[in-house]
Amino acid sequence: MFHRFIKLIIAGLLVATAVWQFTESNIGNGIFLILLTVIPIFLYYKNEFILMAFLKLRKQDFVGAKKWLDKIKNPETALVRKQQGYYNYLHGLMTSQTNLHQSEKYFKKAIELGLNMNMDLAVAKLNLAGIAMSRRRKMEATSLLNEVKKLDKQGMLKDQIAMMKEQLKKI
Repeated sequence: MFHRFIKLIIAGLLVATAVWQFTESNIGNGIFLILLTVIPIFLYYKNEFILMAFLKLRKQDFVGAKKWLDKIKNPETALVRKQQGYYNYLHGLMTSQTNLHQSEKYFKKAIELGLNMNMDLAVAKLNLAGIAMSRRRKMEATSLLNEVKKLDKQGMLKDQIAMMKEQLKKI
């Protein structure tokens, strides 16, 4: 993994080389280099290890996802703010199976740092609501479930929200 600024330097060098190729009348090489510049710029905003961890999580391979996330040594310096949010979000999803206290810290940090998609934010808040409900914090769980309901515009979490509201009534 390259540091995020090295990715921008590589993109700048590719653009400079493309301009040089244009001045040498190698138009095809210049166009190819400009198109190649898209890769480091994309990887600046979307970290390659986080993308691989997401792919592993889609296959329910928690061990593989953990391996990919462990390759990120200093997330505070190597990742931009939103990537740090997804780094914590993925850790929260993985630890939610075993350690609720640690999972709660990861989800709160992810929400604080920000997540790009409303659905991811809704899932993080839904997990936090479940943790609050398991700790008998009914007011916090209710407010989090109301936020999840607002964020879930497609209605994908409707069943989970209804189930958690039923469980809240029993507390």
